[in-house]
Amino acid sequence: MTLFKRVAAATLLTVSLAGLAAAQQPEPKQQDEFVPVSQLPPQDQLPAAPLLVTAYAFVWVALFAYVASVARRLSRVQREVERLESEIKRGTRA
Repeated sequence: MTLFKRVAAATLLTVSLAGLAAAQQPEPKQQDEFVPVSQLPPQDQLPAAPLLVTAYAFVWVALFAYVASVARRLSRVQREVERLESEIKRGTRA
């Protein structure tokens, strides 16, 4: 369980730092008139891209940690079931 907590803490720290870095970007100057998206510079066409990538990375890391946790617990249960089956075959009790 400590590995899961460490992974979760590291993920939370990474997401927090990425959010802070994205929040500290300088404000662009105000525009007085409408400008179509096709005429904007590439960095302004999707200003939320770093946050989107960070969110997807967080979801993938959290999903991987969850699957690893379930797999670890499932293997533990499988070993316990095998141990109990062998004890039943031998006729002993746990």
